[in-house]
Amino acid sequence: MNRTSSKLFYHLLALAVVAVWGVTFVCTKTLISAGMHPAGIFVIRFILAYIGILGLCLAGKEKVRIFSDSWKDELVFVFLGITGGSFYFLTENTALAYTQAANVAFLVCVAPVFTAIFTLVVRKLLRGRFADGLEDVSLGFPLIAGTFLAVVGMAIVIFDGSRLELSPKGDLLSIGAALCWALYSMFMGQMTKDYGAIFATRKVFFYGLLTIIPFLGGTEGSFSLEVLGQPTVYLNLLFLGLVASLACFVVWNLVMAGLGNVTSTNYVYLNPVFTLITAAIILGERLTPISILGCAAILAGVILAGRR
Repeated sequence: MNRTSSKLFYHLLALAVVAVWGVTFVCTKTLISAGMHPAGIFVIRFILAYIGILGLCLAGKEKVRIFSDSWKDELVFVFLGITGGSFYFLTENTALAYTQAANVAFLVCVAPVFTAIFTLVVRKLLRGRFADGLEDVSLGFPLIAGTFLAVVGMAIVIFDGSRLELSPKGDLLSIGAALCWALYSMFMGQMTKDYGAIFATRKVFFYGLLTIIPFLGGTEGSFSLEVLGQPTVYLNLLFLGLVASLACFVVWNLVMAGLGNVTSTNYVYLNPVFTLITAAIILGERLTPISILGCAAILAGVILAGRR
């Protein structure tokens, strides 16, 4: 496979992953409506994913590796487990309890803007394998104008007074999730290159589960047989755990290693397109004219900021 075909392959993989992830907002909203706690959803989702990826490791011919090469790299995996696992999904899932799935999807899609800004700062201030492994981002008109446009769009969505219920808590949590994903994207590509997608993803799942433990208070209802026995619940959990987490995380980590942290993260702006369609069909959600204006500004800003 030549370089052009390889790049095209990674772009198609990225498109497939964001299509699946766009649907997950609706799946999670459905589970919350069924009585599950945001932290409980994450735990079951990642347990399923961890069992699946551990099975892949055990099925391989090589001995299952437990630790990384150094304690510093192990701390990086802890950081990735928090930013790409526990904190990301806790903020995103909790946001879905307070606001529409489409709102969360549009606000989380500002992650590429944060990624570009963080990459610019880290490459300027730091040296070493992580900084050198990041894409080269320049501070020009596209990044400045795109960031400004996305921020204006976020403000419009958050302070849309024409909604039946103002929900800044859910909207701000969504932005927190975007910040987490941007930080995750800064380092995961390099760790995937160094350790391979399966090992790196398994470490993220493990530390994500470990760091969610302090937030499990009051989640007992999420694990009751009455709730888990509902077809709507267990089918959505299987989809989130095995498809959206296990399969998509492994593929996405390969995409970040193949395309770079900024280019791959730019695909996140397509998430809300799939979420909007799914939420309209399944949940009956409708955006107000003001929210549509804000969402359009976010998308335009993210696309502009991602231009070379």
